[in-house]
Amino acid sequence: MIVLWIILGIIVVLALGLAASYNRFVSQRNLIKNAFANIDTELRRRYDLIPNLVETVKGYAAHEREVFEEVARTRSAAAATSGQSPAAQAAAEGPFVAALGRLFAVAENYPDLKANQNFLALQSELSNTEDRIQAARRFYNANVQDYNRRVQSFPSRFVANSFGFKEQEFFEIPEAERAAVAAAPRVDFSSAGSGGAPAAPAPPAPPMPPAPDAGTAAPPG
Repeated sequence: MIVLWIILGIIVVLALGLAASYNRFVSQRNLIKNAFANIDTELRRRYDLIPNLVETVKGYAAHEREVFEEVARTRSAAAATSGQSPAAQAAAEGPFVAALGRLFAVAENYPDLKANQNFLALQSELSNTEDRIQAARRFYNANVQDYNRRVQSFPSRFVANSFGFKEQEFFEIPEAERAAVAAAPRVDFSSAGSGGAPAAPAPPAPPMPPAPDAGTAAPPG
């Protein structure tokens, strides 16, 4: 009888451990899903800002048509991946961010544009959106890392295999796309809101006093 109770106790403990592990997997999976939804929301917010930004830059640099077309094309491609896997969306983000970098590089050549209030407002909104994207990405990837570790680790991997919990994808730009972003001019979002008219040039240095004649004694110190 004692042996039977011991066996029943072991079964109960295992069942409780199994249930706890299963419930934790479910909670983590839901957390990851919600975290990625936050990334998707912020990405779409950024996509929505771009047409107005492009039109503002066009008002000062209409001849930069190639840059505008590249931004529009990569934005459309990236927006089309909304709702797809994290890997698909991350892959589309690389070319888009690179094109956006080239657009801001164009803006650097036009001081009047950098002082435009609409441009400054859009730049500030993009900066805030970029901060939220990066925060959401870090939160998502941290939870994916913890979840995947449990999928691979003993003994939770047996629960994962039994109930179909698969490893989740990170939201990371692939290496090939990282190179494209690195090659593009850097988008300095941190300078948002600090733009304006270019600083006035420094006043010229005062003229140096004429050197005394060789035969003239220097004044006493």
